Amino acid sequence: MNVVAQSVPGRETYLGISNTEYLLFYLLVAITISVFLYGAYQRFSRYAAGDDDPFPRVNDLPGRIVGATKTVISNEKNFNRDLYGGLMHSFILWGFLTLFIATLIIGFEQYGTSKLIGLYFWQGDFYLAYQFMVDAMGLLFVVGIGMAIYRRYWVRNHRLWGRHTSNEDDIFIWTLFLLGVGGFLLEGARIYATGMPEHEVVSFVGYGIAMVLQAIDLPTLGLAVEATEAGAYYSSAAHFGINAETLHWLFWWSHSLLALFFVAWIPYAKPFHMISSFANVVTRDEKAGQRLPNVPSDLDATNAESIDDFTWKEILDQDACTKCGRCSSVCPAKASDRPLDPRNVILDLKKYREELDAGGEEKAIIADGGTSVIDTETMESCMACMACMDACPVEIEHLKSFTKLNRQMTDQGDVAPSMQDVFQNVMQNGNTFGDSPRNRGDWADALEFDVPDAREEDVDYLWYVGDFPSYDERNKQVARSLATILKEADVSFGILFDDEKYDGNDIRRVGEELLYVELAGHHVETWEDCEFDKIVCTDPHSYNTFKNEYPELNFDEFADDPMMPFEYDEQWNADGEIEVLHWTQAVEELVNEGNLDLNGDELDYTVTYHDPCHLGRYNDEYEAPRELIRATGCELDEMPRNRDNSFCCGGGGGGLWMDFEEEPKPSEERIREALEDTDNGPDVEKFVVACPMCMTMYEDGRKTGGYEDEIEIVDVAELIVEAIDAEDEAKLEVAAD
Repeated sequence: MNVVAQSVPGRETYLGISNTEYLLFYLLVAITISVFLYGAYQRFSRYAAGDDDPFPRVNDLPGRIVGATKTVISNEKNFNRDLYGGLMHSFILWGFLTLFIATLIIGFEQYGTSKLIGLYFWQGDFYLAYQFMVDAMGLLFVVGIGMAIYRRYWVRNHRLWGRHTSNEDDIFIWTLFLLGVGGFLLEGARIYATGMPEHEVVSFVGYGIAMVLQAIDLPTLGLAVEATEAGAYYSSAAHFGINAETLHWLFWWSHSLLALFFVAWIPYAKPFHMISSFANVVTRDEKAGQRLPNVPSDLDATNAESIDDFTWKEILDQDACTKCGRCSSVCPAKASDRPLDPRNVILDLKKYREELDAGGEEKAIIADGGTSVIDTETMESCMACMACMDACPVEIEHLKSFTKLNRQMTDQGDVAPSMQDVFQNVMQNGNTFGDSPRNRGDWADALEFDVPDAREEDVDYLWYVGDFPSYDERNKQVARSLATILKEADVSFGILFDDEKYDGNDIRRVGEELLYVELAGHHVETWEDCEFDKIVCTDPHSYNTFKNEYPELNFDEFADDPMMPFEYDEQWNADGEIEVLHWTQAVEELVNEGNLDLNGDELDYTVTYHDPCHLGRYNDEYEAPRELIRATGCELDEMPRNRDNSFCCGGGGGGLWMDFEEEPKPSEERIREALEDTDNGPDVEKFVVACPMCMTMYEDGRKTGGYEDEIEIVDVAELIVEAIDAEDEAKLEVAAD
């Protein structure tokens, strides 16, 4: 073997490639780029044809790009609840980016600095350092792909398989694998064919492969080298026989053709997520889910009557989906065998759009009976818990598309009879129970003190009690407990009695937008006549909608609508001057300020706490309820799924009013988790909630699941009242002694 002599460490990019092959290669490059650009043009044309999105998506674009880059490079959401998946994707991403940058540097030197200004940097110390880095990151890339292949084909992770799993998934992963392995084989053949120069030892993977070729004594013809100031130029021998040069030539062309195929294929299949996912993170709405798009006076403008009614961002959501199944794996509806799979809804819409583009027949977007793109029962199953959005690593806003489907379903009259009854109750009586508005404040009659009327006197806290604490017997106890706490803390508070109506949060998520707007208008008009500092909500659902959605409404759009009797024609609280609190936040402030006398040792129960979706995932409030539980002296034993990973009770998004025959119910599964999966499960005495809907769902789940004798469902407020009573009794005993 003839060892190649080089004055400066470097390499020839087109080793062994003839002039004709060189020209052929760049003809193929030109074709590849053209095919890629045409596919990208088609993709972006779809976005341009989509409806305008109601939320700002490209404001502060530099800041958005920086934030998205941090999210993507760090893979922070991929690590969420899945260390293996996070490492796997990080290895693939970091390795791919490194190899891509290396390719750009080679191309830049070939047709940039070296040709135009005579500057060479793919040599010397830079070459040695970067070759080491490329081998290191390239190895991580291959390892990451290997991990993905193991998880997909050996373990057969359940969330990677579904009705949208296709050949493109296989082609994608195996193409990446062959690119990674083929690159190293090409490097090893080049190092061996050039006589294994000592400086190439920095390419430790390629050098190892070259050593294998050397061990099997693969013949080589030897390569002549002409040293120049710029580096080394190699002229190849003819390709005859099985030798190192022939092997290198085969590896070079196979690797190049595979790479060109992959680049050309990107806009037409799954690899496009490398572009669309980043764009999706850049254009995300930080309040997605917390607030829904408002409906203008033309209701049809935001329905999903056809696939063309979706906004450009919703189309981008569909393209960004990587079929990873993280949303499916955390969906409580899917876990209960309801017909909803969040991934399938997004991909069904995408597939239908592609079928139409290919000349397919038009279908109804959503209808009952299975002839539409989405079945009504599928969307009725959604609990609006936002678990899918929280789990999605590419920031797909499922709930936005789901709400559009629900609005269309409601507009068509395709809602369940039980939901129609709820709509009727709210329209006629202002509450979901259909009870008389005059009875709304009756829950307070059992108290030993009068609850002030916020319409008649100034208060610090305007307390929105809510439907369930006002009419449901179990939740009335919670309302009385909270009233007792506020009285004990000596703060001024009041309620609206019969002027309080249902907040509208969940019927809005079911699709009844105009009724929601009417309710919001009534409340805003009523609040205008009251004097208060803060609004305090019993229910996280009302807390979310008052805080995040009412301020978004512009009632002036509905000024001429006879269905809207209110006169308020401005955005309410657009400047954020009025503070909206969940009651646990307000009471935590009172405890910290010393208004409530709790020593932290009054109670000695072992309890677990369930994070309500609308308080936790929706609004990132996890600590206030926990601090209050600890303030009572209870020992808190966390369930495995807690905080942003909390498992929904099943009541949100209209689930409270739906009749499903699922097994097990989400509430039953959650109680089982509390008793069996917590560290001290058998010792847990109380299942603590901070939401009236959760109270209702878990009391039902406790009965239907056979847990009545094993655990008690209590609200945080009830624990605090018990702790206050215990503290008062202790003081009386001390005084008696």
